[in-house]
Amino acid sequence: MKYLKIVLALLLLATFADAADDPARKKPGPKDKCPVCGMFVAKYRDFVASVVFKDGSPAFFDGVKDLMKYYFEPAKYHPDKTTADIAAIYVTDYYTLKLIDGRQAYYVVGSDVYGPMGRELIPFAEEKAAKEFLKDHKGKSLLKFSEITPALLGTLD
Repeated sequence: MKYLKIVLALLLLATFADAADDPARKKPGPKDKCPVCGMFVAKYRDFVASVVFKDGSPAFFDGVKDLMKYYFEPAKYHPDKTTADIAAIYVTDYYTLKLIDGRQAYYVVGSDVYGPMGRELIPFAEEKAAKEFLKDHKGKSLLKFSEITPALLGTLD
């Protein structure tokens, strides 16, 4: 019985250690810069977005627009990375300020809300919240991740 308690304690400890090392749970530090624009990301916590690579390393962005620029051309910013190396994408829900799965989020384009780099894709976990924001903030369209294109990003610069 004594050994069982030790094994259970070690398993519990390992679980918490894994959660602490989870790149998705990490927040950008004061020296983390957006690889696209070079801005310090931690200053813009309400707009933080990130990709987590299969090797566990993260890249932080000051908004979804720069994350998507990176997503479409990772080699331009990290010559040793490809889109296939990306394990997860996280964006900050506009209303809850929680990190959400960027591939499952809803994005409002063309609203009167600006991010650190100007016009921005505004992310939401829930479609209902995105539709309300679209209406309240004069948004032009509501998109899913797969509908975002490089051409669309060009209209936001």
